[in-house]
Amino acid sequence: MTNRFSDAFLLEAERHAAWGAEQLQVLTSFLPEGPWTAELSSCTYQQGGLELRVAVLGTYDMDERSWMWGWANPGWQGAEVVALTEAVGRYGRARGIPELADGLVDLAGFDDPHRAAEMLAFTGMGVAGAPGYLGQMAGPATRVYFLPDDPRVPRAGLEPVTLPRVLLTGAGLIGHSAPQVVRGFFEHHRVPHRVEADRIVAELPDGNTAEVGFDGLGRISGVGVDRIGR
Repeated sequence: MTNRFSDAFLLEAERHAAWGAEQLQVLTSFLPEGPWTAELSSCTYQQGGLELRVAVLGTYDMDERSWMWGWANPGWQGAEVVALTEAVGRYGRARGIPELADGLVDLAGFDDPHRAAEMLAFTGMGVAGAPGYLGQMAGPATRVYFLPDDPRVPRAGLEPVTLPRVLLTGAGLIGHSAPQVVRGFFEHHRVPHRVEADRIVAELPDGNTAEVGFDGLGRISGVGVDRIGR
């Protein structure tokens, strides 16, 4: 029985860690509080008076302690509501990541299956490039996860002043590869960056240069932001 994720999956999850954590905060601030409803045939989700277009990412069965990707659910195969998340399966198959490629993921061997399900949702969100994910109880033992697929959902910007905090927070979420966290963050924001010995250097859109250093164990040792030509 598997009790951990594959290295390939962990590296993929790390790629979205810093960007994803910040983006989830943006989504939480954007959504009004209130009860929720969803109409899957029309790909709509309503909460607190706000209606969004969504896709079904997957479901977590608390009794079976298993995760099923939306595209693998027999009731939704080929439906518009899983069109966005089908890309996650294709991505996993192309890159040999079993947790993304297999329709059903057994989480029973994990110490915390629910946290493992959240990590699958988090990574699926990143692979799909969605501006967050929404997890809601859809039954006594079933949790369903949606991806917003609506341009009205704001996206987190890159702020040089908060960059150290964002990167350090992201690196601490999974703890598998800090360099992968940093590279992934800059990739999500489409920022040119390069590896120089024990650091990653990025040219930020506002003209700043960001330098992220790593110690001998691969941990972030410092984040500096300097004005070019200063």
